[in-house]
Amino acid sequence: MRLILSFTALFLSVILLQLSSGGVGPLDVLSGTALGFTNGQIGLLGSAHFLGFFIGCWWAPRLMGSVGHSRAFAAFTATGAIGLLAHMLVIDAYAWAAMRIASGMCVAGCYTVIEAWLQSKVTNATRGRAMGTYRMVDTGGSLCAQLLIGVLAPASYVSYNILAILCCAALLPLTLTRTSQPETPAAPRLRPILAWRLSPLAVAGVVVAGLGSAAFRMVGPLYGQEVGLRPDQIGFFLAAFVLGGALMQIPAGWLADRYDRRWVLIGFSAAAIFASATTAALAGLGTIAIFSGALLFGALTFPIYSISAAHAHDWADDSQRVELSAALMFFFALGAIIAPYASSALITLFGPPALFVFIGASHVVLLLYGLYRMGRRAAADKRSPYVWIPRTSFQVGRIFRRPR
Repeated sequence: MRLILSFTALFLSVILLQLSSGGVGPLDVLSGTALGFTNGQIGLLGSAHFLGFFIGCWWAPRLMGSVGHSRAFAAFTATGAIGLLAHMLVIDAYAWAAMRIASGMCVAGCYTVIEAWLQSKVTNATRGRAMGTYRMVDTGGSLCAQLLIGVLAPASYVSYNILAILCCAALLPLTLTRTSQPETPAAPRLRPILAWRLSPLAVAGVVVAGLGSAAFRMVGPLYGQEVGLRPDQIGFFLAAFVLGGALMQIPAGWLADRYDRRWVLIGFSAAAIFASATTAALAGLGTIAIFSGALLFGALTFPIYSISAAHAHDWADDSQRVELSAALMFFFALGAIIAPYASSALITLFGPPALFVFIGASHVVLLLYGLYRMGRRAAADKRSPYVWIPRTSFQVGRIFRRPR
């Protein structure tokens, strides 16, 4: 309990940040639809968010080194709040895309500061409990954020103002804490080639994880509208996806630590193809069926990133782990930038099921590539423990690494 209390300020900032950043994506979809944006323009907003996310991940450690943790957090929070407040001042899809870049930078930058602060507080003795609580808080905040869409009116200044208030409120716990600022960790070098050299299959896995996760979370509300869900039901649809992913992490970790991780990754990819087809097929069978499909889809696609990361770390030594985590996040962001725009364009051309055809096709490629890679190299001699890794910043590898 004492450990949790010492992290209260950090965890409260995480919750408020999740409520703000997690709510803007679905709200933008519903608002864009109400304002006459095309599906492609709505998808562009999701892609812009992940472009900002990548910029924030890269820039945040350098800004912390220049101005300190609290000022860097304040700068990123202000950037996010400005992006939210400006939405109803300029009604233009491309201006909104610029605002979503600001929101993405805010998310990545704030999480980088929070995780650097956490890293300075945890020890090997408390790491497991602290990170377990962190994951629970982060996931709980994400679940609640999806449900906000049921009470936020689309295309309303009040709705964006509420999200901006939550974003600004995230600033208070960290800046008012009496705990001294930690030393600034060295910014990890961004070396994507390191991840590719250690494990091409892991790179393919995290790219596909980025494609699937970003497509569903950013374009899922558009899909929900197309299949007849009300705004409050769209929130439950997205929350079911997050809940399914959270529930599957323990079984996925057990499988990944017990069996060859390449077979586990291939198995989950095959299951993701099944889940994509099933979720699309359930669209016309009522609300409960649609929610069930989202729960199944989240359960069978969410663990792909962590399984891929664990497989990559099997081939790394301790000196490479932080840079490897950053490189994997880079490839995840690359897939996440591409997915919303591409999937929204496909929905325009072929209808709602195209979202899951797009995701399923990416898993077909991953499955075939996994089988190819198994014929090229034997399994790793040493195995790193499976860890459920949030996709939050390039720094996350520091706090979720385990002593060997």
